[in-house]
Amino acid sequence: MQIRRVAFDHPDAVKLNDEVQAEYHVRYGDGGDATPLDPADFDPPNGVFLIAYDGGDSPVATGGWRTRDSNGEGNLDGDAELKRMFVVGTARGRGLARRILAALEDDARAAGRVRMVLETGTKQPEAIALYTSSGYEPCEKFGYYRFHEESRCFAKPL
Repeated sequence: MQIRRVAFDHPDAVKLNDEVQAEYHVRYGDGGDATPLDPADFDPPNGVFLIAYDGGDSPVATGGWRTRDSNGEGNLDGDAELKRMFVVGTARGRGLARRILAALEDDARAAGRVRMVLETGTKQPEAIALYTSSGYEPCEKFGYYRFHEESRCFAKPL
């Protein structure tokens, strides 16, 4: 597996983003994540977007972080928000999400961010298991879904 930095609007990123949005729709029945995202949010040094490619150069996993400072939506100065963590179904169970997560944490730390935060939902138990086993703890809700009952927010000091 090779992990590459790409733009959030790179064709492979768009393809996998469409897949994760479809999965969110199946799980929640709401059309996918409506959180506003701008491709520029993931431009270094204020963020990054990564894609993992398999040996055949097919994109199989994604994840990114973006700078979030105090904004009236519950974020704190120094936050890096994790977004679009996803592994295609045929590549799950191989540790790809954990590798992407570690790379994102390292990148955010190097950029001077002090806390990684994320929002997930109750219908994503495998995501919650990944984050809690990686040292993330529940935190005050933030962001677009902070008032939704199914929303769960987690944070980890970097």
